[in-house]
Formats: sequence, structure tokens, C-alpha cells
Amino acid sequence: MPTSAQYLLSVARNYWRSDHEFDGKLERSPELERFQALWEEKLQGMDEWRGLLDELQAALPQFRIGNATATCDACFRCSVYLERQPVPSNLGDEPLTRRQVVVGCVSILAPVYTVYGVQYDYRGEERIADRAFFEPLPLEMRAPAEVVARKLEARFLAEAVPHEIAGTRIPLIVGPHEPPETTLFHALFTGWPESVP
Repeated sequence: MPTSAQYLLSVARNYWRSDHEFDGKLERSPELERFQALWEEKLQGMDEWRGLLDELQAALPQFRIGNATATCDACFRCSVYLERQPVPSNLGDEPLTRRQVVVGCVSILAPVYTVYGVQYDYRGEERIADRAFFEPLPLEMRAPAEVVARKLEARFLAEAVPHEIAGTRIPLIVGPHEPPETTLFHALFTGWPESVP
């Protein structure tokens, strides 16, 4: 049975605020206290997460697998790096390349996950553009994304959050996002989807 946006918002309200009352104060908000305590608890399960990364590397040996987890986010994140590809360009002599990354996230707030893609364009070694993809993913990302989704679901008994629910606007402040820009995706997973090391 799919998890509702209303339920996920009620969970997110425990960890994110709708105001700036604690900005600039030494005192931490009750929401931040709960968020940090939850991370302390979840970090005790890093062996389980490392096990997932090993499973992904075995299932996708042609790709580099990375751990993109950051405790400012509300999830564990893994990354599957596809090979850089040349990109046709009329922008001069410097060759352009594109790297695509499949990102899998398991929320620490609720038993839900998502898989999305990020595309980086480079001129030489300089990143000149980035873009996150949700549904549908570009064709070349779909097969590794399906593997990541199956592994996340099986190992963590998590449920996929449909894009229409993840994209629900919420009245909370998450990282750089404020209403009306903030979505459930930001609250449950990350406010910085394009940022993958």
C-alpha cells in the first residue's frame, strides 16, 4: 500500500521547521535535536549500508559505486557512476564530456526510498552544468536504477515514493529550500539532489 503525502508530511514535521526562529541562536531547535539524535542512532547501522554498497558493486561491476551519505541530508545515499561520454558542442575547441550518476536514497525518517539521476557536463575538468532527473530517467540510467531500487527495497524493506508524492510542496524549510519551493523529496531525502561527490 503506497505511503501517503499526508503521512510523510506528518513525519517530516518532526524534523524540519516552518520558521526561522532558531536561526542565529546557539540553542538548537527541538526538530534539529531529534534529527541529530536519529542520525546518531542510524549511524550505528553503517555495516548494513556498507553491505548494500558491496551488493551493488557485485551486481554492477562495470560501474564505480560510491557512498554519498551526508548527515545534513535525511537519508543514506549511494551513487552509481556511469562512464563519461563525449558531447557534441559548438562552444569552441575544448571538448565537452558528460557524466551520469544514478543515486539511490533510503530515508532515515520513514521506511521509504527513491532513485534518481544526475547529469554533469564538463568542459575539460570544469563542471559547467548539472541537472537532476526523476521520472522518467534517461534510457542509459534505467537499468542500473532498477538494480539499485531492487537492492534498496530488499535490504531495507523500504517502499518507493512515487514522484508525484515526492514532488508534493510542503510548508517546511529544508536546507536551501523554503516554501513554496520545498518538497517532500527535500524533507525525506536531500535538499541538494545535484550534489553528488
